[in-house]
Amino acid sequence: MTLPDDLAGMARSVLDANRYLVLGTAESDGRPRVSPVFFTHAGYRTFYWVSSPQARHSANIAARPGVEFVVYDSTAAVGEGRAVYIGATAEKVPEAQLAAACDEAFGGAVAAGATRFRPEDLSGDEGLRLYRARATSCEVHVPGRDPVYGTGIDTRREIRL
Repeated sequence: MTLPDDLAGMARSVLDANRYLVLGTAESDGRPRVSPVFFTHAGYRTFYWVSSPQARHSANIAARPGVEFVVYDSTAAVGEGRAVYIGATAEKVPEAQLAAACDEAFGGAVAAGATRFRPEDLSGDEGLRLYRARATSCEVHVPGRDPVYGTGIDTRREIRL
């Protein structure tokens, strides 16, 4: 597989083509916790998902907002994988910002079968909340055999989206 000369373009295509990210948070004892979540994004810099505040990853974010996540196509053949790794600061969207955040997260096209959440679905007595992660870093997976960027071993290359 050859990566495009534009690694940021490749990253955007991975983020646009996939619906789940694997969210990494830290437990209170420092152990990692990973959770798959359905996501949307705004401008490749802000990533949204809906979750229960009672979920362990949500509690981890409340206590330790630094997160990392990866988006990739798990159906890719061996040696053909493409992945985007994001470092971010995450939070539960404050209620005062919920209307604007819902517009940003769900205002465009929503994947088939996905819910277009409204502020009233994510506040009050409802059990779900809107979370967002704002990217602070981004890397892409580069296969070792890539003719342009390869080094003989698989690596990550930092990019700007």
